[in-house]
Amino acid sequence: SPWSGSYHDFWHTEVHLGIGDLRLEHHGHPLTLVQLVNDALMAIFFFVVGLEIKRELVTGHLRDRRAALLPAAGALGGMVVPALIYFAFNSSGDASAGWGIPMATDIAFAVGVLSLLGNRISTPLKVFLLSLAIVDDIGAILVIAVFYTSDLAGEWLVLAVAATVAVVLLTRFKVWYTPLYIVLGSVLWYAMFRSGVHATIAGVIMGLLAPAGVLLQPGEVAPIDVGSLNADGLREAKFRMNESVSVASRLEHQLHPITGFIIIPVFALANAGIEISGDSLRDALGSGVTIGVAIGLVVGKAVGVSLFTMGAVRLGISALPSGATIRHIVGISTIAGIGFTVSLFVTGLAFDDLAIQDEAKVGILLASMVAALGGVAILLGARSTDEGATHG
Repeated sequence: SPWSGSYHDFWHTEVHLGIGDLRLEHHGHPLTLVQLVNDALMAIFFFVVGLEIKRELVTGHLRDRRAALLPAAGALGGMVVPALIYFAFNSSGDASAGWGIPMATDIAFAVGVLSLLGNRISTPLKVFLLSLAIVDDIGAILVIAVFYTSDLAGEWLVLAVAATVAVVLLTRFKVWYTPLYIVLGSVLWYAMFRSGVHATIAGVIMGLLAPAGVLLQPGEVAPIDVGSLNADGLREAKFRMNESVSVASRLEHQLHPITGFIIIPVFALANAGIEISGDSLRDALGSGVTIGVAIGLVVGKAVGVSLFTMGAVRLGISALPSGATIRHIVGISTIAGIGFTVSLFVTGLAFDDLAIQDEAKVGILLASMVAALGGVAILLGARSTDEGATHG
């Protein structure tokens, strides 16, 4: 495309940001726009991921240990098998660093594709996919924090720990002053950024620390006489309504549109750009990176999630979702191969070589399309055990 040069130049524009002697620099150089998106905007995305994980652990499906074991087993298989498949094609050299790419599942895209099937998919199956993706996100976050971390700077890690402890203490003593949390979150983000641990982990930490319980229990909320409310009464009513919903839930509700309609599209625009030509596609399709990523996401997810899920059922560790059959599990497992956002994110961490990044991106895009279409096709022909019993 004649715009490819302008695209590259725009996203690699240097951004000079700083306060006093503190500068946002990467290895001594100002951040580029694409780095600012990946380090700063994606921290907000991962903050929402942290909120989702907290909600599921405290009030959601993952609160029940036995119910949580099934998606946990599936997610484990969906991380191990794709990584092994990738490594089988890329066991040495720089390409071997990309084993974390096919481990990811994009929650938003996977759940979005599943929602296209409407009432054909039962609520327990939708919950299974959501829980599977949440556990998968936990695994991806651990992989990013442990394996895609550069040389650590101890003094900045100490500051990050101190900021985290301060947030924990504030929540423990029920100090709810939003600007204070924004300041501490910013300090935590900058400390992570300078420490060598990827800065987005700060978003996850803040999300996990957000209170998931309501501050005012239903019994503590007195009835409100709307007809007699004055200005003070309206403020009190607003306060009661706010405090009857958890902080985590409120933040998740407020930030979902921002991450879904702004941050993820901007991230995709900044990171998914690849040069498409006959030669580049031919090179990519013959590359071990492209093949490893694509087969890892499509085949690895389908096989890994299905095998580990059915293994957990056969061992009596957990039970299938109500009305689900093996075909449902295979269909859900295939849709879990949509890795898009997090896979692209890990690609940028795994490879410095832009050519290898492009090969991985081709694999991610191809795999995500095949996984979406394949998963939908499998599920369209699936019948629940409840239907079978009814027709029988």
